[in-house]
Amino acid sequence: MMRFTIITCTYNAADVLQPTLDSIAAQQYPAVEHLIIDGGSADATVSIAQRYKQQTEAEEPQGRTVVVTSEPDKGLYDAMNKGLAKATGDYLVFLNAGDTLPDADTLADIARTVGNERPGVLYGDTDIVDREGHFLRHRRLAPPEHLTWHSFRHGMLVCHQAFYVRTDIAKQVSYNLRYHYSADVDWCIRVMKQCQQSGLTLKNLHRRVVCYLDGGMSVTNHRASLHERFTIMRSHYGLITTLTMHLWFMVRAILKR
Repeated sequence: MMRFTIITCTYNAADVLQPTLDSIAAQQYPAVEHLIIDGGSADATVSIAQRYKQQTEAEEPQGRTVVVTSEPDKGLYDAMNKGLAKATGDYLVFLNAGDTLPDADTLADIARTVGNERPGVLYGDTDIVDREGHFLRHRRLAPPEHLTWHSFRHGMLVCHQAFYVRTDIAKQVSYNLRYHYSADVDWCIRVMKQCQQSGLTLKNLHRRVVCYLDGGMSVTNHRASLHERFTIMRSHYGLITTLTMHLWFMVRAILKR
């Protein structure tokens, strides 16, 4: 049976964590490893996570484990690297505090869709929700039918939380801590490059796989995030392509007003 590792990185996330934990606890698919990597929260985050761990263990679900760690780190992407190092499942995905799996059968449906295949990346659609879990809108950028590392020239077409990576591939690609707001964009591109080098396909799941909490670090630090994304795109696609695409982004934004 395919095993999923879900990595949730937290820091003072007590007000948004519970829906994330509830959505994972509700999954009908048993083979789930949930790693909660906390950065030394000063609020109730760790106690909420520990209570969830105890409840999970009390129910004794076959194949399901929860691991909670809490220690100071160098930020979100350092925590994600710690999660990568600990992951033991066949595929891993990052689900931030506040983000949720859409349905109780999300993981079961993904496993059923993949079957005996083992693509390098599984990816799907994203909905944006508010803190009560109410639907706000579909994510503006939609996953292409056929995804390659070149696809991200057009922007981050797949949400980070809708990007399931084969764990053996993910462990070869750590997050670059030089980036503070957009290291996830760089990581996804490098993962897809690694898949191409390894001859692995990328599979569109043709379903919603995550409900993303509106807001987030890259939104609250929008200008710095855009600067980093330009640097990342230039490093992967070259200056001319990056400038051309950003001119198109500007024209597109004007046309949509």
